[in-house]
Amino acid sequence: MSRFKAGTSGKGTYEKETEMWEKQEASPSEEERTNLLDQLLQEKVHSGTKETKSLLHRLIFLAKISPELADKRDLAEYWEQLFASLQRSYYQSEGVTGLLLLYPAYVIHILESSSDMLYAVLRDLRDMEQQQRVLVLGAKILVMSHNLPSRLFQQWNYKVLNVPERYQEYSAAREEPTEAIICECLTTLLKLGKHLQRYPKKPKNLEDAILEKVPELIVPQDTICHLLECQELLSAAQYLQLYDSPLNILMDSETTWPLAERLKLHLEWAAAKRTHFQ
Repeated sequence: MSRFKAGTSGKGTYEKETEMWEKQEASPSEEERTNLLDQLLQEKVHSGTKETKSLLHRLIFLAKISPELADKRDLAEYWEQLFASLQRSYYQSEGVTGLLLLYPAYVIHILESSSDMLYAVLRDLRDMEQQQRVLVLGAKILVMSHNLPSRLFQQWNYKVLNVPERYQEYSAAREEPTEAIICECLTTLLKLGKHLQRYPKKPKNLEDAILEKVPELIVPQDTICHLLECQELLSAAQYLQLYDSPLNILMDSETTWPLAERLKLHLEWAAAKRTHFQ
């Protein structure tokens, strides 16, 4: 008995299936092409295993708004266009999320993205002062955090804050170590990010009601002024100089006794010893 039933065209079901399979093998579509490595990487990324490389990092920097800037919202538009340009042209892996707080005279900018994207933002920040129109001045890096397990912000937002300007010196109000002030500032910003998670659907320009409920989570402007004057915080140029500089390890032997000179003396001593015994 035959293993398959004959079709109306004279070919059996087995022959038809074989012919269809051969056609698929001869002209596979681009969408169906994959390999074992791609499949394993996709499974590890979706499962969130520790073997995969973390691509998420966080940058927080402070800066003074240029007096020449008429509308603070131009800063939000500038950085939004910069993110889109960088992601479209160079870095297509991780998008940018975070928060831009626009004070009367200063800014706090929190960014979450890949390291390449964040360093590109820092280079743009470094080169900004060389442009004809300066948007911000004297930017300082508050923190650069690496290998984050998850995002604190689900999108990128900005807010123009209506807070009174303070002209008093920061040290006159409080006398604390700079490290304690930085930790307090970071804690406040992270709590603010947690608060914004309660509003998954929020406009890009945050509404006043969202932040009016938590005035204690807004870093005072005089704190920003004080941190920008601290020598402990690096500017974008200083940070990039350290990042781009090669790592040269100086051995102890190079500082106590040059290796070449020591070897030369050893060879001279060995030659003199052979001559003496001859």
